[in-house]
Amino acid sequence: MTVRRARLLAVVISAAIIVVLAVLAVRATGDPRRPAAAGATSPAATAASPTGPPPPPVLVPGRPGEPAVARSAQELRDDSPPRYNGLDTVFVQMMIPHHEQALEMSTLAQERAGDPRIRAYADRIRAGQGPEIKVLRGWLATRGLPETAPGHDHAGMRGMQSPEAMKRLTAARGVEFDRLFIAMMTDHHQGAVTMATDLLSVGVDATLNELATSLATEQAIEIARLRELTPP
Repeated sequence: MTVRRARLLAVVISAAIIVVLAVLAVRATGDPRRPAAAGATSPAATAASPTGPPPPPVLVPGRPGEPAVARSAQELRDDSPPRYNGLDTVFVQMMIPHHEQALEMSTLAQERAGDPRIRAYADRIRAGQGPEIKVLRGWLATRGLPETAPGHDHAGMRGMQSPEAMKRLTAARGVEFDRLFIAMMTDHHQGAVTMATDLLSVGVDATLNELATSLATEQAIEIARLRELTPP
């Protein structure tokens, strides 16, 4: 070992000894920052002791056309039962027969429509509204609610086609059927859009709110498609 290294080592050792002696001196005289009682803990220390890592944020999808939003898990945690009101219930009870009539009209199109595009359109209605009826019935069953409201007249619902109109549609064929189908289904969809839009301002059930938003958007698009299929 050279003389220079020996001197450097001696300086380092001396500095370490000084630090150790200073720490021992502070402990001997008492650190004013330490609590007076051995078992006492400061509020800051208590607050700083975590019980575990915080849960990760949850990505909540937005409504159609809106971006998703990150929310904390604590903010989304809700152990209360689902909320709904009487207007939510009436909407579901009305929308079931409303959808069922759309399925009935679509079934007629398979053998009566003259335009193959009408038949393809009717297939899409059955594929979309059939599962929605199951969702609506499940919503009622989960809450122990009846499928129909006592004394409610389905014929008075917006867009609901009369028995006479359904008879004319059943008797029609070819281009005549196509014209009637487009006119009746357009009116039917417009009624559903109105019912769904009304629910968004009065209902409180979150699931129905999402369903009504989707229904109003999709059926407004379907109305535009029906108009494109109108025979010349």
